[in-house]
Order: sequence, then C-alpha cells, then structure tokens
Amino acid sequence: MADGRLCIVSKEAYAPYERPALTKGYLFPLDKKPARLPGFHTCVGSGGERQTPEWYKEKGIEMIYQDPVTSIDIEKQTLITNSGKLLKYGSLIVATGCTASRFPEKIGGYLPGVHYIRDVADADALISSLEKAKKVVVVGGGYIGMEVAAAAVGWKLDTTIIFPENHLLQRLFTPSLAQRYEQLYQQNGVKFVKGASIKNLEAGSDGRVAAVKLEDGSTIDADTIVIGIGAKPTVSPFERVGLNSSVGGIQVDGQFRTRMPGIFAIGDVAAFPLKMYDRTARVEHVDHARQSAQHCIKALLSAQTHTYDYLPYFYSRVFEYEGSPRKVWWQFFGDNVGETIEIGNFDPKIATFWIDSGKLKGVLVESGSPEEFQLLPTLARSQPFVDKAKLQQASSVEEALEIARAALPVEAAV
Repeated sequence: MADGRLCIVSKEAYAPYERPALTKGYLFPLDKKPARLPGFHTCVGSGGERQTPEWYKEKGIEMIYQDPVTSIDIEKQTLITNSGKLLKYGSLIVATGCTASRFPEKIGGYLPGVHYIRDVADADALISSLEKAKKVVVVGGGYIGMEVAAAAVGWKLDTTIIFPENHLLQRLFTPSLAQRYEQLYQQNGVKFVKGASIKNLEAGSDGRVAAVKLEDGSTIDADTIVIGIGAKPTVSPFERVGLNSSVGGIQVDGQFRTRMPGIFAIGDVAAFPLKMYDRTARVEHVDHARQSAQHCIKALLSAQTHTYDYLPYFYSRVFEYEGSPRKVWWQFFGDNVGETIEIGNFDPKIATFWIDSGKLKGVLVESGSPEEFQLLPTLARSQPFVDKAKLQQASSVEEALEIARAALPVEAAV
C-alpha cells in the first residue's frame, strides 16, 4: 500500500516503537546496557524488520510527527491535525492506543517529580528523576507498578509500592502466586503498603513532590513518584465513530470495522468480539496490537472474511539487568476463570492452572523453558478436560505440564 498511498499521523516525535520496552529494558540503570531507540522500533519484538524513520522513507510511507488529529469530518472523509493540516482519506485506521490515567491536579497529580509512563518522553523524564532520586514511591500494583519497582531496585533506590488491593496484580494473580512475587520484591528491599487509599501528593518547599498522604492520615516520604493506575482508550476525536460503553474504546466487528464505512480501529483502542469466550473485550497488549493490525489489513486489502480469533496472552519480564540475582519471566495464556491449582515452589519455576467445569481454561508459568512456553497457547486454546486430582499430585511443573499435554486431543498435541 506504500508509494504515496499510505500516511501515518502521530502525536509523537519518533517512528513507531515497541512500548513494552519503556518499563523494562529502557529503565535499566545506565551502566547496565539500557534499551534505547533505534533499538526497539517496531517490529523487532516479534522478530520482524526494524522500522526506523529511514525504513518508512524507503517504502514511500508518509510520516507526520508531533501533529495529532484534532477533528474528523466523517461525511467528507477528511481529518484536521493540530497544526491545521487537512488530510483526505479513503480508508482510516484508528490506532491511537491508550493514555495513562492520571491523578487530578488538585491532589498533586501534576507536581514536578510525579511521573506517568506511556511514551519515550515520559520514560526519559523518569530516568532524569531516578538519577537524582533517593526515595521512590510507585502507586499501583499492576504490570507498570511491578516493572517500574523492579527497575528502581536496579538503581539501588529505596522503593515502596502502594496499592488499594490485597495483593499484587489482582486481576490475574491468585493470592498465593502474588505472595511469591511479593516475597521476591521484599528480598530485593521493596516495601509494600497494601489496601491503601491515597488522599493526596504533597509538595515540598521547592515545589517538587515530597510525600504521599494516605487516607488513614499517615505519610510516606518520596522525591520521585511513579503512578501506574491503568490507562484509558484514546478515543478523541473519533467518538462519533461509535464507542463501547461497557469496556470502553471504539466498537468494531471481527474484521476491525467500525460502524462507519471505511473506518477501522485496532490495538488497545478497539472493543472487539473475543470469539473464544463469546464476549466483547478490549486488550491492552503488544501481541494483540500486532495481530489485530495484521487481521485488519487482510480484511481491508483482500477478501478475508473470517472473524479475528484472539487467544488472550500476557507476560512480564523484570529484574533482567546484568548482575541481577534472579530474573523473572512469566507467561499466561487463556482465561483466568474457575478454580486454581498451583504447582512448584518458585525455585525457579511455578505454574498455575485455571480449571472451570473440568476444562483447563488458563495457564501461567514462571521461568519456563522455550518448549514449555510454547505448549501454553496450545493448552489454553484446546481447553482439554484434565484430571484435577492427578494434576494436584504432580511433583514438579514439568510433570504437571506433561499431565496437561497428555490430556490434549490428538490433533492438538502434534
């Protein structure tokens, strides 16, 4: 589609890049070989070409940087950018992703020293704070919170994680699994304040953030605060295209078409039919970003009519810098519904299986081998009936995965 027929409009100063790096390798201490552009332009994370600005030029793809779209005229098929450029389109793909949820200004959410992390500029600002920091507070016990706290450990900084839930990554981890990770963080000197609500962030005499005040009246000193409390789909100025009121984002069908002809939405911003589980979902994940893009383009440029059939997949990698005593890398596939069986003692492996009505619905493995990680999507997609008693008696992660593999139907086990 290139050669002058394709244009990418971005609010950022950089060619598209792999956002997961920002809370992982990008935040490594400066003496531990941190990731930097152009090292992680798309599509290196999936083994594709590294699409530097030169790559787009060579392919004849027009790039408009630092000039987001501010309005759309659906009838005239035109867009206006922030600088006043008028763009005419035949097909429009909205791939605006998400923006970080922020604390309101009135409770200190915009004070100097308070950071959110969504793009390279955010990560650069955080690094310049970390270089001077003594006490770091991370707000949020999800992916961002866990990854940023692990990075702060690499910088040998006094680090505290505050979150309102009872344990880390509550939307996926079971309490016992979370406990293993919490213990690992505590061994690395990280402190936890759980079940806590924040009243406000307080400034010091120099105007920079100096403390977090909790609803119970206690305060925690901090000169650098990172807020990772989720993200909101960036739907503006495309609201008229049709939003989903339950999961947020722009509603699309199984081909990523919106209700407006010629307009598509993909990635984090798209509310799409999750075929496997018969529900509408929005997935904030790089894997879905890649796969939805490929599916959408096939639908746009060919006669493809089959519905997108996504298998939910999440992963995290932390403590991976040189000299770290214990690297962490887990992968999860499927749906975390039903009862759970946990196998292994986290030294170094652990596996959690989610079983609903006898069927294996989801599986998470920490520190798996490439072959073990490769098995997980097959298990989650096939949803075999497994013998719970047998699985519970497995003496190792390897044995448990072998029991699950043996339960696969013959055609899936190949």
